[in-house]
Amino acid sequence: MAENNDDQERTEQPSEKRLREAREKGDIPRSRDLSGAVVVLAGVATLISGGHQSLEHIRRIYGFGLSYGRDALFSDELPARILNMALHEAMALLAPVALATLLAALAAPILLGGLSFSAQALEPKLERLDPISGLGRIFALRGLVELAKSLAKLLLIGTVLVMVMKNWQDDLMATGRGEVGAGMVMSFGLLGHAALLFGSILALIGGADALYQKFDYNKRLRMSRQELKDESKESDGNPELKGRIRQLQFQMARKRMMQELPKADVVITNPTHFAVALRYDEGRMGAPRVIAKGVDELAQQIRLVASSHRVPLVEAPPLARALYATTQLDREIPASLYVAVAQVLAYVFQLKQAAVRGDDPPPKPKPEIDPDLMGPYKF
Repeated sequence: MAENNDDQERTEQPSEKRLREAREKGDIPRSRDLSGAVVVLAGVATLISGGHQSLEHIRRIYGFGLSYGRDALFSDELPARILNMALHEAMALLAPVALATLLAALAAPILLGGLSFSAQALEPKLERLDPISGLGRIFALRGLVELAKSLAKLLLIGTVLVMVMKNWQDDLMATGRGEVGAGMVMSFGLLGHAALLFGSILALIGGADALYQKFDYNKRLRMSRQELKDESKESDGNPELKGRIRQLQFQMARKRMMQELPKADVVITNPTHFAVALRYDEGRMGAPRVIAKGVDELAQQIRLVASSHRVPLVEAPPLARALYATTQLDREIPASLYVAVAQVLAYVFQLKQAAVRGDDPPPKPKPEIDPDLMGPYKF
């Protein structure tokens, strides 16, 4: 009952972290039936595709035991020589099949869970030697399902093969009444078709088993809502610690911003609620860059620091709000504000020239700004 209640509580899909940890332990969905079907089909397909060469190798193996002279019959070297030649022919016959089945065995896991090499899966686990636990696994639901699958496979494959043998009974009997070569060809063909049929049935069973294994794997790794919350806290860290880290990061960024402020060419203000400092180096920058910005109290500090370092303050409320809304710190302004900012920078340059010559200050610019650029600060 406790296990059932636990399964009912685990209603959430497994997280990426849980899936990754399971893979690191070597726990990934696997279907032995699907892997077996792929291996069998690969071997059978290789044999059938090379049917003529395979028959030739088999004929030679039989011939080695039947074709020898009288002198060779009484020679001590005959058994070794025949065995050696037969082994060479057998290796030539089975090598393509072995290579195909080896590649299929390596590729089959990719169809379901992918390749996984885990050192943790190789570690010895003493609890597996416990006979009581072993009996528990055998009589558990998963063990009963595996038993039912094995019986179903045995019944299905056995029934189909018996029906095939009955259907081919006359052909099988005919192989012993004709020529040896023709009998070998027929026997080899019947064997190939039977093996192909067996592999096809196993592939159907493996496909169904793969779907079940995927479902069972996902079910085993499902999580409760509390586990998801605990994992989220573990991954994200302590909220108080994160808040403290963010506060320290903000303070450091603010300190760096104030240190860069004396290098600004101009500070554009709202005049009281917003302040944005711009710097433009024609040789290194493609456009003016925001090196400091703030609202309310921080805006007041920016104005005070700028005034103490004789950085010009220019009132342009719409432009100040648009710069604050559109441009992140230490980023270049968008192209849509080039003209407006150029007017302000030209005004600052003219203001410095007028101060040097003792002329009257130029009129303040009033750049036109698209209200949509101000974002939430339109009003």
